[in-house]
Amino acid sequence: MAPQRDRRPGFSRRAQYGVFLGYVAAAAGALIAAALLLLSTFNPPAFAAMRGVLREGTAPVSLGLRNVRDFLASGPAAVAEHFRVKHENRLLRAQVQRDAALVQRARMLVRENGRLRRLLQVQELPTQTVAAARLVSSSASSTRRYAVLAAGYGQGVRSGQPVRGPEGLLGRIVETSANTARVVLLTDPDSVIPVRRTRDGLPAIASGRGDGLVDVRSANVANAPFLAGDIFVTSGIGGIYPPNIPVARVLQNARDTAPARAFARPDRADFALVLQTFLPPPPPPAAVPTPAPTASAPTTAPQ
Repeated sequence: MAPQRDRRPGFSRRAQYGVFLGYVAAAAGALIAAALLLLSTFNPPAFAAMRGVLREGTAPVSLGLRNVRDFLASGPAAVAEHFRVKHENRLLRAQVQRDAALVQRARMLVRENGRLRRLLQVQELPTQTVAAARLVSSSASSTRRYAVLAAGYGQGVRSGQPVRGPEGLLGRIVETSANTARVVLLTDPDSVIPVRRTRDGLPAIASGRGDGLVDVRSANVANAPFLAGDIFVTSGIGGIYPPNIPVARVLQNARDTAPARAFARPDRADFALVLQTFLPPPPPPAAVPTPAPTASAPTTAPQ
């Protein structure tokens, strides 16, 4: 059967209007495209200005569409972040409960410790500062590590007194003059300091190496483990250095002996404090006076 020659869309006016508007839009588009082509060919500046106006008008729309796209794309990540935050919040709540129990136990131990101290009438000896003076110089490259302090026996400084800086222990006085004193640093090979580990109270000995570091070795446990980051402070044993002054931090894991770096840096410290020895030496025994011989009364022989 031959196709019909009548291609009208039937008797529907809506369909007829739709076809007519399609033709009109196609013709208008062709005319606009031709006009733009001619304009870009014969007047490029005007075409560029028109293009800029069109870009300015469509930029807000493009920005809005991009925000909508970003919002929709971030939806799964936001949901995952929500559940992750809920999980972390649950873990943190459990940790807070555990920490609350530890804090309560620590408070009980502090109260019990105070009660026992009162029962035993234990008194801590105060640390007295003898002088505060400037560090004049220090040896940084020699194997012997000394520093010079701008205070001497005229300011009350005596040999054997400990010296500390803002970060920790520097050493002790070994020689004094009127207004200066010589300090042997804790990194000197002749320096030996009783220390203890802060996390468990392990007693140890910190001795200088002469290269800016110190060696920490256990005092009473053979092959004791040392962990990187262990902090050692003075223990007060020996009666020279007051307790709880920071000394050094272990650099690497080791057993029996570990290298450590001193907290105090004499090359960076401007001032230092000279402290009184923790336990002053006992006074010399007083001389016992020898009793003078008494004259005996003469005796008479019996008649």
